[in-house]
Amino acid sequence: MRNIAIRVSYDGTDFNGYQIQPRGRTVQGELEKAIKHLTGEEVTLVGSGRTDAGVHAKGQVCNFRTTSAIPVERWAIALNTRLPGDIIILEAWEVPYEFHSSKSAKRKTYRYTIDNGKFPDVFSKRYRFHHPARLDVGAMRSGLSHLIGTHDYTSFTSTHSTKPSHIRTIYDARLIEEGSVLHIELTGNGFLYNMVRVIAGTMMFVGQGKLQPDDIKHILDGGDRSLAGPTAMPHALMLVDVEYDEKSE
Repeated sequence: MRNIAIRVSYDGTDFNGYQIQPRGRTVQGELEKAIKHLTGEEVTLVGSGRTDAGVHAKGQVCNFRTTSAIPVERWAIALNTRLPGDIIILEAWEVPYEFHSSKSAKRKTYRYTIDNGKFPDVFSKRYRFHHPARLDVGAMRSGLSHLIGTHDYTSFTSTHSTKPSHIRTIYDARLIEEGSVLHIELTGNGFLYNMVRVIAGTMMFVGQGKLQPDDIKHILDGGDRSLAGPTAMPHALMLVDVEYDEKSE
């Protein structure tokens, strides 16, 4: 039995999220169908995280166990010919049997993209949230700095979160400017349900002057979802990268 890891990119617009659902098209479902078509095996694909409906991925990592003898360097090409156009496998590699794409992950990076121009770009609006009113970038950067470190992020997760602990570590929180386009990038050891989208919505409140940068520390300490800003729309969120120990790469 082999354990194969794959790095996957997908446009989440037309998916009902990553994880298989009773109804609706999912990324996991399409990948498992392609693997069955290629090998005849029914596999259970493990993803590094469950992206919501409409959320995209540039570097989602998944793994599955197989008895197939297909050389590892052929998996990506073979599966891509059996996948729809909004999913692409970028690479495949063999990993130790105990490797688990979620439990073995050390760092994840998410990006939330805001188009702060007067008019949206028709060619990229599926991947950016358009906010035509000017945002205070300096205030947003200052607000983000309070999120770095190990904290209880209860204020920045959905009230529907089922995790037993909301303590996570954010290693880096940055705002990148590309003209009128703003990218909020967060790198951490894990993220809670809707956490990045709540942070993005709260930072836009800071950029609008509805909250002050130093309010973020008080929101964190308060441990109450109602203290933070709104949950930002899903279509501007992307899972950029998942990192592992070198022996797993």
